[in-house]
Amino acid sequence: MTQLLYTVKEVAELSKVTVKLLHHYHRIGLLIPTEISGAGYRLYGTEALERLQQILLYRELDFTLEQIKELLQGNPDRSTILEEQEKRIQQRKQRLERIIETLHKTKTSRERGEPMEDKELFKGFEREEDWKAALQEQNEYLKETYDYELLDSAPVEPQHMNEIALEGAAFMTSMADGLRTGRKHNDVAVAALIGRHLEFLKEHGHQISAEDFAAQA
Repeated sequence: MTQLLYTVKEVAELSKVTVKLLHHYHRIGLLIPTEISGAGYRLYGTEALERLQQILLYRELDFTLEQIKELLQGNPDRSTILEEQEKRIQQRKQRLERIIETLHKTKTSRERGEPMEDKELFKGFEREEDWKAALQEQNEYLKETYDYELLDSAPVEPQHMNEIALEGAAFMTSMADGLRTGRKHNDVAVAALIGRHLEFLKEHGHQISAEDFAAQA
């Protein structure tokens, strides 16, 4: 069956990008035309169009062209790429929804003349890049000691990390308060506090027993 081929102008119209941009992608080796006609025209088939879609999705996620080129090196499985892109776009959608909610709350508070709580002002503004920077030192230690890449194992989810950080801070504050008031390690209140903390960790994907937690602590 003969493959349908599109000219660079037709691809530009289909994808809503400029001819100049497609020429640039060809020039840097990111998107190679399926073939070049005898007259020197760039022609694109289905695989080239699918690759362009992947490029535009990654670009929407703020990847640099160099990063996109590395990610698509060696023609990786398309289904795997689409699943990863969908996951990242869903994360961005959730973040934007939190920002919209913060915007609505801010407008409402101004209309009512009621100040928002300080911590409510910035919900949704957390960024994956900020968490990666914060975890860089730990990542280097794990890589050097255990040959394990923390930041490459899975995408960092800012909202998820913020929830864990807030819980961790609250847990440590409560434990410190207990020490200051003279509570012992076998106090019922201390046991209940640790139990709630372990339950929180399990709900957030960290399966850990009380024994393992005690050993780590």
